[in-house]
Amino acid sequence: MRFRTWMLAFLAPLSLGVGLAPQSEAGTPARSPIRHIVVIYMENHTFNNVLGKLCVDDQRCEGTTTGKLSDGTTIPLTQATDVVPAIGHGTAATTNAIHGGAMDGFDTVLHCHKSDGYACFTQYYPDQIPNLAALARAFVIADHTFNSDVYSSWVSHIALVSSTKDGFFGNIPQVSQEPGVTKGPGWGCDSNMDAKWAPPGSQNFILVPSCIPDQSGFGPYRPSPVQWVPTIMDRMDAAGLSWRLDSGEGTEDKSVGTGYAWSTCPAFADCLYTQQVTKVRPWDAIINQANIGRLPRLAIVTPTYKDSQHNHTSMLRGDNWIGSIVQAIMNGPQWTSTAVFIAYDDCGCFYDEVAPPQGFGIRTPMVIVSPYAKSGFTDTNVASTSSMLAFIEHTYNLPPLGAGDQNAYDFANSFDFTQSPIQPVTLTHTALPRAERRWLAKQPVHEGNT
Repeated sequence: MRFRTWMLAFLAPLSLGVGLAPQSEAGTPARSPIRHIVVIYMENHTFNNVLGKLCVDDQRCEGTTTGKLSDGTTIPLTQATDVVPAIGHGTAATTNAIHGGAMDGFDTVLHCHKSDGYACFTQYYPDQIPNLAALARAFVIADHTFNSDVYSSWVSHIALVSSTKDGFFGNIPQVSQEPGVTKGPGWGCDSNMDAKWAPPGSQNFILVPSCIPDQSGFGPYRPSPVQWVPTIMDRMDAAGLSWRLDSGEGTEDKSVGTGYAWSTCPAFADCLYTQQVTKVRPWDAIINQANIGRLPRLAIVTPTYKDSQHNHTSMLRGDNWIGSIVQAIMNGPQWTSTAVFIAYDDCGCFYDEVAPPQGFGIRTPMVIVSPYAKSGFTDTNVASTSSMLAFIEHTYNLPPLGAGDQNAYDFANSFDFTQSPIQPVTLTHTALPRAERRWLAKQPVHEGNT
């Protein structure tokens, strides 16, 4: 029985927003103890690139150690380098890699040709990502989670909170060609940039301001046909539930590399130009909140460039960053009421062998951490980016934002709210080699390439 079906049947509206769990074997629904949901949203990797080797080693989830070229040849996947290769990873690259579901177009992607050593045919070994591997082994891997569409980073972050692209597509916004327009920070309403957009049912795009207006049409730097859409922040506000966007360096430092471009709020006039913007904090706010037992009901955490595991950054540094957040939550007083989702925004664009369902994008890593997540469990249900929204909505009894989240699987099978809570695991901090730290420090920031 679907999670939402029994919930509506058995749950009277609760002022505290606590939902119900899937039915137990006895047929009695269990009350959900989840009162805090944390989404950690990383950059640019496929499932097989991050967790495929672990799946093969543990014989637990769907992964492979070989890849298929466009000529039908099978090649071994090599061990990835800690510095993530700079592979093409825009929407065209993703579409070409998927190749209509054949999953054999990755060697046509920029910087993944034979002359590049097939750099996207790589995967990380568990000891290269010790924290994520430990969490995956102790808790839940959802190995059929896909992007809800073929995304670039900017559009993916819009859909993360709204379950829609709202007509936007293509890669990151571009500098406006309008006379007298000066580029601002990031990619959203204050960037004064343009993005590709098409009206419903049309394949013909136009360039419009990279901004979703409020309900009055305010927000874009010039008139825009884009329509307002609600966000999960709006739903939380309407229900009187606390939320935060712990995003890079917050809204104070808007320079390149701070994570401001990924902070989601600037894409929505309803966030950037209202009191909602005060709920955008630096990423380490989540650690402080966890330590003192003041987690909001929803926190969406995005990194700075250096911690993001983006192409041309350190995978291990990002793993340390993930570990610091999750360890603080596990060691904090609210661990027993928290669910953490660790997800990724696009392909990177690294090899993955699983064809996405019709209309979906690439398969991406998903690890679910909670004392009520099933221990060492693999959730094979088809899920998407919108599935996290569905979980939030069903847990807090919120109305859906649209068809995407309304129809999405909500990870109900990943949890058992009747089990004895899983105890925290110990995570690590691994120092990067000094030579690598020096090399990385000299590299330019490439936050703006998807």
